[in-house]
Amino acid sequence: MKSIFGYLIAFIGLMGLALSSSAGQKMVPIASQIERNFILYPSLVIVAIGVIILIMNVKSSGKVRQAEKEVPIYKGKKIIGYRVE
Repeated sequence: MKSIFGYLIAFIGLMGLALSSSAGQKMVPIASQIERNFILYPSLVIVAIGVIILIMNVKSSGKVRQAEKEVPIYKGKKIIGYRVE
């Protein structure tokens, strides 16, 4: 759920970056009345916040734990399989 929040924030920031471009200002007439820097810099900050949220979620959920421990089965010195304890 937190990753969706990060994607949403990053998407909103990217939309702001698109509005600060000349093509975006032609598409949305209201954006042309606002100075570019007032849209550009907050949009960059919003994208950075969204990316940071995504990175924090990946780091916290990146490790996979095994439910049960696997023990090797030997035949002589050779491992022939694994048994779950």
